[in-house]
Amino acid sequence: MYKLISRLVIYREADKAGILADLAEICRAVDAGDFDREELAGKTLGVVNRLLDVATRYGFDGNLWQSYLALLLALTEAPFTLVCEKRGASSGSVRRFAENDLTIFRRLWDYDFAGLEKALGLNCFSILTAYQAVAKSEQIYNKSVSDKVKELTASIGGAADGAALFAVVTDFYAKYGVGMLGLNKAFRVSPEIGVTGQLLEPITTTGDIKLSDIVGYESQKKRLVANTEAFVQGRKANNVLLYGDAGTGKSTSIKAILNEYYDQGLRMIEVYKHEFKYLQRIIARIKNRNYKFIIYMDDLSFEEFEVEYKYLKAVIEGGLEVKPDNILIYATSNRRHLIKERIDDRAEFMDPDLHPNDTVQEKLSLSDRFGLSIGYFKPNQKEYFAIVEAIAARYPQIKLSGEELRAGAVRWEMSHSGLSGRTAQQYINSLLGHVD
Repeated sequence: MYKLISRLVIYREADKAGILADLAEICRAVDAGDFDREELAGKTLGVVNRLLDVATRYGFDGNLWQSYLALLLALTEAPFTLVCEKRGASSGSVRRFAENDLTIFRRLWDYDFAGLEKALGLNCFSILTAYQAVAKSEQIYNKSVSDKVKELTASIGGAADGAALFAVVTDFYAKYGVGMLGLNKAFRVSPEIGVTGQLLEPITTTGDIKLSDIVGYESQKKRLVANTEAFVQGRKANNVLLYGDAGTGKSTSIKAILNEYYDQGLRMIEVYKHEFKYLQRIIARIKNRNYKFIIYMDDLSFEEFEVEYKYLKAVIEGGLEVKPDNILIYATSNRRHLIKERIDDRAEFMDPDLHPNDTVQEKLSLSDRFGLSIGYFKPNQKEYFAIVEAIAARYPQIKLSGEELRAGAVRWEMSHSGLSGRTAQQYINSLLGHVD
């Protein structure tokens, strides 16, 4: 195994977890016959533990060794794989290096661990290659990556040699992309960025909400869809601000947009205002990828003393570097004007600022840089009842008549936060909590 891995070129840095490298060293020690059996068995079981950890994070079962090799191929971001993501299979000299590497992977695919197990008195790889995983909730593992790697694993099994595997892998890159940004839907700024230096991390559970699940707000959804479709199809589109009353579906609409257009190459990065200092680094990280990215800012607003909005203004429009065509900003806010404006900002009030109108215009200009502003406002009672009834209809276990349902909805909203889609959902949740 050591000789095989040492000959890798394109995928030389693929094994960041060090599982291949450590196994190769163990195999080399066994082949040389000069080792402490208990010590080497302990090291081997440590590698097995890491493989099991990978299997848990990605929901793998079956042959965990092959799943891990497929995961390495899927996640490796290298010049060759990134070109394949954009253009499919490439020709030229690099193809020969790729086919050489993939021939090595194909040999690793069927690697026989029987000799290693016999030498160390273990049977761990016999278990790993026919692993039966405990059923897991999708909240526990990364289903988005898992499903794609399982598909790749099945395809690799049918590839007879390096040339055939080249076709399988490059087709996979063209279809799904490569690496973290290709295989996941959504991302956040890593909370460990100061320690690890890793800028982004995947959000592995994004839910499956669809626009059709949001009752009402048809004109708002239509405008949002039109802008997003133009964006994913490579046409001009605008940054979007969804503003209005709390609980009316602004954030839910954006989450639904991700689910609707993910399979067309849409990705989303959630950024909070205290993370705006990373915006330029995020843009540099994603601007050359073959996806469309929405930078999502939820509940965006600024107090008068907060200056983070200046980072955002420069990114949206006005910085020296032009914002790439594959990036838009979608934000939600309860405020139409994102920066709190004081009454003494107005010219008719005495203020030490010699140019008060400039102050006002600076505060209003951030909202103006969103080319599309869509208002979401609280429903009237008739619309509220329609939302309640539509949500209740999804749950046949709720047996209340329409009159009973509406009466309960009125009592609920009066003791909670008023008429809104969120209030309606909370009311239905309370009903579901009292039925078998």
